[in-house]
Amino acid sequence: MKDYNVKRYQESDYESWNTFVSHAKNATFLFHRDFIEYHKDRFEDFSIMIFEGEKLVAILPVNRAGETVYSHQGLTYGGLVYGESLKLASVIAVFKAILFYLWENKITKIQIKTFPSIYHNKPAEELSYALFLADARLIRRDTLAVIDLSKPFQFSILRKRGVQKAIGNGLVIKEENNFEPFWNQILIPNLQLRHNAEPVHTLAEIQLLKKRFDKNIRQFNVYFNNEIVAGTTIFESENVAHCQYISKYEENENLGSLDFLYDHLIKNVFAHKRFFDFGISNESNGKILNNGLSYWKESFGANTIVHDFYEVDTVHFSKLENVLK
Repeated sequence: MKDYNVKRYQESDYESWNTFVSHAKNATFLFHRDFIEYHKDRFEDFSIMIFEGEKLVAILPVNRAGETVYSHQGLTYGGLVYGESLKLASVIAVFKAILFYLWENKITKIQIKTFPSIYHNKPAEELSYALFLADARLIRRDTLAVIDLSKPFQFSILRKRGVQKAIGNGLVIKEENNFEPFWNQILIPNLQLRHNAEPVHTLAEIQLLKKRFDKNIRQFNVYFNNEIVAGTTIFESENVAHCQYISKYEENENLGSLDFLYDHLIKNVFAHKRFFDFGISNESNGKILNNGLSYWKESFGANTIVHDFYEVDTVHFSKLENVLK
């Protein structure tokens, strides 16, 4: 195996990190330092850069808590990021170097959330094999509801009826840069009422991210008689339109707002994408499925892919020493 050098990310690495992300075969704007660091006060960043000589060959966005490091807990997905030139045997060697580095630094475990395949620019599941070799434990599995827009798909009769109802009600869809109406009038009240929860992003944070990633973060709202009744926040990457937030408020009347909105987004705004990702419908680390929510997403023609989370003992670097024949 080749020898790789591992080092912690420093502020002086800002440009080289971001340049690497822009050329990787399995990265999106979430791995840009401006995204990772918008909530840096919440996490102890422990991001890692891996070099072959002077050449940067991989990065791993992680944060530390005690004796464990995590695929950055402020990101939806994670894992090892690398370029097309890094082949399977090299990824195994890189992961061994990472485990050894963490073990030397008194970190006993690493939890890795994988990078769902729909976000890959090219196939990039080498790390999954390395995790298997290192006896990684599967600790969580979520289900993503995804439409492959390159293949035929079908809305259910209920969704089609909802679209027609919305048209009859004269609903209007607007893409807007102001997140305040959706956050304060729809999203926050609904999350508090139904789940006693708050959005992952505060209004100030999502506005900041919009400024930093204007083309990637988009807000679509639905209006009835000039009053906002629904909306969704989309995180757009090269291959995927991902629904970060979905919410509606229609008092006691179903206006068909979300059916109308997603019909427009799927068939018009993001029809050129490869995938439309409604996100997860899971709770309790994947052990509970919100069947109603999952069925609603499937009724747009979505199917399931999984998003896996693993835990590895760093001392298992030794298990990667004699795996090549």
